[in-house]
Amino acid sequence: MSALRPDLAVIAANVAPSSSLLDVGCGDGTLMAALRDEKGCDARGMELDPANVGACVAKGLSVIQGDADKDLAFYPDKSVDYAILSQTLQTTMRPDVVLEELLRIGRKAFVSFPNFAHWRVRLSLLWNGRMPVTRLLPVGWYETPNIHHLSVNDFRALLKERAIDVEGCWFLSGDAKCSPAAANFRAEHAVFLLSRKT
Repeated sequence: MSALRPDLAVIAANVAPSSSLLDVGCGDGTLMAALRDEKGCDARGMELDPANVGACVAKGLSVIQGDADKDLAFYPDKSVDYAILSQTLQTTMRPDVVLEELLRIGRKAFVSFPNFAHWRVRLSLLWNGRMPVTRLLPVGWYETPNIHHLSVNDFRALLKERAIDVEGCWFLSGDAKCSPAAANFRAEHAVFLLSRKT
């Protein structure tokens, strides 16, 4: 798979060839283009930022401008094999509702997010008493798009509450995979593959 951000590489490696997918918050379409070109997937996307929509269209991708909080309701049930939401859940107004929509639209859903319980975040709060600015969270609290800070344990609790099945999970520290042991403390990012029995 071509050079992808680490969480996107995990998703790309675990999408079945020739699948259909909807990438919600698809950015500039890097993941969609890789899945289309290297796995023969029918990749479609939704993106809020008009400049990113333009970048996707320039790559020959099928992308509409839309808001995950409002526009997912227009997609039919089980219309794609995978609904993908990478590094976007924490920016939505109602992450729980968006998650339910992903599992309605897709037979399976990939969700990746930054883990705000990572030890560096905890240490920064402990020593400095301020929200951290790191390589992976590079902007100050007042300009971050993140409005719902969550941890791996928070996400697992939501999945249990909603009876959502975990088919796979991967944890990243920096650009490398790390063990699921103590992931809430050790992982900077998490990737989950989800489904729901019908």
